[in-house]
Amino acid sequence: MVFMSRRAEFSASHYYHNPQWTHEENARVFGKCANLNGHGHNYVVEVTVAGNVDPRTGFVMDLKTLKDIIAVEIIEPFDHRHLNKEVPEFKQLVPTTENIAAVVWQRIAPRFASGTNCNGAKLYRVRIYETPDLFADYYGEA
Repeated sequence: MVFMSRRAEFSASHYYHNPQWTHEENARVFGKCANLNGHGHNYVVEVTVAGNVDPRTGFVMDLKTLKDIIAVEIIEPFDHRHLNKEVPEFKQLVPTTENIAAVVWQRIAPRFASGTNCNGAKLYRVRIYETPDLFADYYGEA
């Protein structure tokens, strides 16, 4: 079994806000990140797949296919967007690094479940870097 990862970057803004709480409660829990004007990050998404190396190609899966999946499912809908306002999953979900990692998984996992063009590779991990020293890993449902 070989693990292969691909990275991509996107820039997005967000704020932390639980719509079930008062403004005061959001401010107390999330501090300056609760500012409804938002703030931005240059995120890095890292997708890791696992599989056997195809003896004919030497690939776990075609890197272009993985790049295209990330571009269509993550970069196009997230890049230069306000996550709370423009990405449907975050209308009611706080766009923390942890939640972004889970949403990325949910968006790309069906592409691996179908097996189309993935050479049998399985989605293993999604890692989201919010900053160079802050990241979250998601491995799917336990």
